[in-house]
Amino acid sequence: MEDEERPRKYPKLSNEEGQEHSEPTMTGAVGSIPHEDTAQPTTTQNDVATVANGGNEAQSEGGQQNAGESKDDAPKISKNQLKKLRRREQWDAQREQRKNLRKEKTAAKKQRRREALKEARKEGGQEAVDQLLQTWLPNRQKFKKSTLLPITLIVDCGYDDLMLEKERISLSSQLTRSYSDNRGAPFRAHMVFSSFNKLLKERFDTTLAKVYNNWKGIRFMDEDFAHAAEQAKEWMQGPKGGQLAGMFADKTDASPEDGEIVYLSSDSPNTLTELKPYSTYIIGGLVDKNRHKAICYKTAVEKGIKTAKLPIGDYIQMASRQVLATNHVVEIMIRWLELGDWGEAFMKVIPRRKGGTLKDSEPGSEDPYQGGDVVEADSDEESEPVERDDDEAAAPSTNP
Repeated sequence: MEDEERPRKYPKLSNEEGQEHSEPTMTGAVGSIPHEDTAQPTTTQNDVATVANGGNEAQSEGGQQNAGESKDDAPKISKNQLKKLRRREQWDAQREQRKNLRKEKTAAKKQRRREALKEARKEGGQEAVDQLLQTWLPNRQKFKKSTLLPITLIVDCGYDDLMLEKERISLSSQLTRSYSDNRGAPFRAHMVFSSFNKLLKERFDTTLAKVYNNWKGIRFMDEDFAHAAEQAKEWMQGPKGGQLAGMFADKTDASPEDGEIVYLSSDSPNTLTELKPYSTYIIGGLVDKNRHKAICYKTAVEKGIKTAKLPIGDYIQMASRQVLATNHVVEIMIRWLELGDWGEAFMKVIPRRKGGTLKDSEPGSEDPYQGGDVVEADSDEESEPVERDDDEAAAPSTNP
């Protein structure tokens, strides 16, 4: 009775021989039993609809399936990533245009200055010219020749595999700024980028157009920081090794044998009190948002190298936890070579928005710089270093 009330589904129509008188098969009905001795596929309502529509629906479904498969095979990218990719392509495509624009601005500026000097000489003679030059002096200070000291700063770039692409982009900008700060400082150090041999180098070779090949007073090494530190002992000796000037002027009795090798890490139990001549200081080149805790300290301990942390807690009262970027650590040490005062160096380098204030130096005071190894980018923005035609590196900008 139940079979009479429930209509049986129509069998799949076929033009093949032997299929015309085949037994209809109920599919999806309760109590239906498929025939095991037949190779005929089960018939569904979709099959009947397909035959009724002359096969058009089958073709449509097949097209949708192929489209779906091809869509799944294609690499998936978010709208935000696609937007960044397009901005990056546009930025690279306009490289030559930006270069020509910089040249035009430089030529126009020189022409304006020549005309201004000519006008000043015409109206007031040499005295007026000297006064005009004096007004331009602050902008010319950075071109003043600096003095090389017998001290080495190594940026360890051996953490390339631990960074995301945007973190690697941020680090490349920090390295550019570090070179620029050291190059233009009144007292500069020997500078080395060690383990410069992976994706970071590839970025400098491609996106940044190998601009680092024009940098002077810096070395790029495939070897790790330990090898670079051993080589630095030879670089700091002899007439080209540097002068005992600035903060080292009164240390005429210092010898290369007195130098030490120190890896800077906030996790170190030791505190750096001063910089010594003929010494090498290693800075971890890592932007990781504090994912890899104490990795710089562990790396130095494995190599048997002495560690120390900057005395930030002894001089600065922070409003919140402070994590410094690579270029900040480099600039702080360069400032100390100029000023000889940690507190003043910190205040000149650490951004004001971070809320740092000077305090009296007290031994054993709590160090607010407790989070992560040496560096973290100040911003999540992907930045490109500004291109220069000369051998001086410019500070990084926030262009996409």
